[in-house]
Amino acid sequence: MTKTRELALTGVFAALYASLVYALAGISFELVQIRVADALIPLSMIFGWPAVVGVTVGCIVANVITPFSTIVDIVGGSVANFIASFLAWKIGTRYKTRKSEFIGCLAATMVLAIIVGTYLALLTGIPIWLWWLSIFAGSFVSINILGYTLIQILKRTRIVAK
Repeated sequence: MTKTRELALTGVFAALYASLVYALAGISFELVQIRVADALIPLSMIFGWPAVVGVTVGCIVANVITPFSTIVDIVGGSVANFIASFLAWKIGTRYKTRKSEFIGCLAATMVLAIIVGTYLALLTGIPIWLWWLSIFAGSFVSINILGYTLIQILKRTRIVAK
């Protein structure tokens, strides 16, 4: 993959992520949330670094431009996205099987639930276990159902041909 293509893909992922969060802000924040943009995290298994960096930058932008913006959410959310997408990429491509891809998605879901759930519990005073459960449930829908389905569809198309 050329550097120009990698840079372009990074920009596309960042813009898509931020746009989806902003457009779906009503379900992307608060205790019960499904951040549909997180369905892009598993795409790191197909696109590698451009997706990892793109969803990280996209999270920074999304968390800055929303009315719910705090420095903790901007930094914590982007760090969580970076770790989640990096782990998904490394685990999901280890054996290149559907099982390893699903485990990569599950690892990403766990990372988001623990990191985001922890800092949101500290910010809000709502019990940590409730945040962990809530973030896990929403992330499971967006990453393990939507994102996993998306990578299975994209793998069957010529769109991702290198």
